[in-house]
Amino acid sequence: MMGPPGTGKTMLANRIMTLLPDLNYEEALEVATLYSVAGQSIPAEQFFQRKFRNPHHTSSAISLIGGGSVPQPGEISLAHRGVLFLDEIAEFPRKVLDCLREPLETGEVVISRAAAKLTFSSRFQLIAAMNPSPCGDINNPRSNPDQILRYLSKLSGPFLDRFDLTLDVPKLPLGTLNNTNETPETSSSIAKRVQQARNTQITRSGMLNSELTGAQLKKMNWFQSTDLIFLEDTLNKLGLSVRSYHKIQRVARTIADLKGTNNIDRSHIAQALSYRAMDKLLNNLKAYR
Repeated sequence: MMGPPGTGKTMLANRIMTLLPDLNYEEALEVATLYSVAGQSIPAEQFFQRKFRNPHHTSSAISLIGGGSVPQPGEISLAHRGVLFLDEIAEFPRKVLDCLREPLETGEVVISRAAAKLTFSSRFQLIAAMNPSPCGDINNPRSNPDQILRYLSKLSGPFLDRFDLTLDVPKLPLGTLNNTNETPETSSSIAKRVQQARNTQITRSGMLNSELTGAQLKKMNWFQSTDLIFLEDTLNKLGLSVRSYHKIQRVARTIADLKGTNNIDRSHIAQALSYRAMDKLLNNLKAYR
């Protein structure tokens, strides 16, 4: 999530936990085992709750990934089956962030020492928040395109490529805070829609959409050939990778599931493409230069 300070990025990240279903017994046992290895306990009333980990940007690679002379799970494993939230992600050292790339793909982290080689599960949902410029706001005259590009370059391309969504969180329009006419949707009603979409995905494929491989997406034959050509052309214009090609298909499938429709059309793909705020910002900055 990218946006100026005070637009609610951290609040949104915390509210995501209210949308996620509880762990089943096997998943909760996996999480409890990792906490036990780390020397931590989970209160009985929180046994089935997904974990929300929010490490500070001064965290070291070992605290984030795991390790030590006697290897222990890091934050990514303590967030297993839950959420790892990195606030002010551009302030994390680039080398530390790049250590997340492999666990995000494999769902586990392997730590090798002279005495042993240990594997810790780390299938987590990564959520990050950042300002779009070193001055906080993209429209601040104190930052020019070169300065903003240097700031954004703290995040490597391969790391950014791991994100399914990059969202622009703008300032609220004037008068929004005093608007009493609008009745926003509650977290509980959204959570029901999320649970229904998850159930649909598991019934249909035996797994969530996020776990589908490129080969499985092709086999499902959900997309019209003309829509896939449209998607490929758009990716070429934005300079995105083959990984993004499959990610956008998975997001489009999920958008259709949340809307309760079996068919995926061009509008779902277009909506998935709209959630690529970082790619659009980088392209606009390079064009401006």
